Amino acid sequence: MSSKRYILNKKRKNILTRNFIGNTPIRRCDYLSSIYNTNIFIKEEFHNPGMSSKDRPALFMIEDAIRKGKIKPGGTFVEASSGNTGYGLAMIAKEMGYAAKIFVSKSCSLEKIEMLKSVGAKVEICDNSNGLHDFYSTQFKAQSYAANNLNSYFTNQYYNSSNIKAHYRTTAPEIWEQMKGKVTHFIAGIGTGGTISGVGRFFKEKNRNIKIWGVEPVGSVLSHFLSHRTLPEEYITIEPIEGIGRTFIPGALDINYVDKIFQIGLLDSKSAAQEYKNITGFLVGFSSAAIIGTLKKHINDLAFRPTDYVVLLFPDHGSRYLSKLYSKNCIANEKSKIIC
Repeated sequence: MSSKRYILNKKRKNILTRNFIGNTPIRRCDYLSSIYNTNIFIKEEFHNPGMSSKDRPALFMIEDAIRKGKIKPGGTFVEASSGNTGYGLAMIAKEMGYAAKIFVSKSCSLEKIEMLKSVGAKVEICDNSNGLHDFYSTQFKAQSYAANNLNSYFTNQYYNSSNIKAHYRTTAPEIWEQMKGKVTHFIAGIGTGGTISGVGRFFKEKNRNIKIWGVEPVGSVLSHFLSHRTLPEEYITIEPIEGIGRTFIPGALDINYVDKIFQIGLLDSKSAAQEYKNITGFLVGFSSAAIIGTLKKHINDLAFRPTDYVVLLFPDHGSRYLSKLYSKNCIANEKSKIIC
């Protein structure tokens, strides 16, 4: 692994948590590589200080807001989050002398809520995360709070360009260097769109033939939008795979750098998580499980070759979803209902 670091403010002398964001390892997964007869590598983003890839945009959004004078010292950073971005924001904000107010949906895992509180964030639970048009959504509540409280700034990861920049300037160059430019496919779950857009743009600039593939839950509208450039006329209930999938099109999603988006069901994702744990002993996060499930479900569409180099982005760790993915009371298979 390269010692080169892709972080802001490299000249800081103090040892600060935010200085250790980035430069996460990448490893070849022998198990998945053998199944699909190709070379599959995993970018392990859970090695960031906040155990998530979301530390990257959190840092970029905070420093951009401070640099542009959008918030004064001692103010409050506000975000709508499934937990990981909120944690990164709260962790970094606290270190820099700011407060954090995080709005999460009721589907957020208990582990994430407790983590947010552990770093001093104030947490408010909302009905959903369906976008600014829904009065009961995390996004609307966060925007409203920031607008009505002095010295509060809504980072708005779904529409903040720093979200894409963070991955274009850090995640993608790291992968490119670690893989020595040998990348044929990049696969990531899509939530805000920042990761796949930033990495996709960087890779396409290097080689237009690199496939940039996204993963979303059944019921999400992003794959339909990619194919038709419009929202579907009819909506179906989105399956609750935490962290990915949307009922609206985030501004941080640039579909010009995405080749295809696959859909995966909740049951398939949970089954993939437990199967992967049983064989490898490793606990994957929810969206990582969705990626593994996608490989299995869409194996014929993927059509990997033995000479391919496939990079999967695992944004966080399964320890954040023990109650949802790995509890003894949580059963997921094709013949039974989920019991959690």
